[in-house]
Amino acid sequence: MSRSGCGRSLLVSMAVTVMLCSGDVYAQDTPAKPPIKASALYLVELKSGRVLLEKDATHRLPPASLTKIMTALVALESAPLQDVVKIDRRALIHPSSLKFHSGEEFLLRDLVAAMLVASANDACEAVAWHVGGDAKHFVTMMNDRARALGLTNTHFANACGFDAPGHYSTAADLAKLTEQALQEPIFAMMVRTVMQDIATVNDKRHIALYNTNELLLDRTVTGVKTGYTSKAGRCLIASSTFENGHRVLLVALNVADQWEQAARMLRYGQAVLHVAN
Repeated sequence: MSRSGCGRSLLVSMAVTVMLCSGDVYAQDTPAKPPIKASALYLVELKSGRVLLEKDATHRLPPASLTKIMTALVALESAPLQDVVKIDRRALIHPSSLKFHSGEEFLLRDLVAAMLVASANDACEAVAWHVGGDAKHFVTMMNDRARALGLTNTHFANACGFDAPGHYSTAADLAKLTEQALQEPIFAMMVRTVMQDIATVNDKRHIALYNTNELLLDRTVTGVKTGYTSKAGRCLIASSTFENGHRVLLVALNVADQWEQAARMLRYGQAVLHVAN
């Protein structure tokens, strides 16, 4: 999120807050299901596993940068956060959003934050090369982890989420993956971070990270990740914790009007769970 986008984001936050806190949430009748303007959607209450809303949740689709959730999980499970990562020139094959230079050194923790908060592809590639030894082996690690989690409709071809043959997942699989990743305290902290500074190990260069998830400006939203490619469209995973303690997770793939849709779906989940109480 750029500095110039903060004002627009604040307006989005105000709108989301109004939608989530409006009086009709507390109506005692079961709310009507909202229209779904997405190729696939999955809304689940985490504690019970109750599915609140879904559309084509097992349909294989490109996940865009939602892929980075698996990249982060594998990295966090495979290497110490204090590892010093030297930026490999081969990790800079894509446009470098953070203007990394070959040979610069960062802590692994900061590179994982960069790819989760700012969705930085250069940080993502650097993590893959460091943890996997090379990008191809890291993708193998991702697919091994997917199988271990029982994600039978998920396969990765790269670490960052670029459109590619054999790179796909489903809304249901991504929900299961995200639920697992949220059990990592550092992951849960990073995906709800609005802004963060990172620096090279020698402290010569500082980089400001701005989260791409505009929903985070609402106090009930606790993550998680956005994504976009021309093939995948707008993709979003959002988690929310309500005052009654319920936690819901929303996965939307190729979603239209993503912020409004997400707020509407979270409001619907809150309403359903309130009636259930």
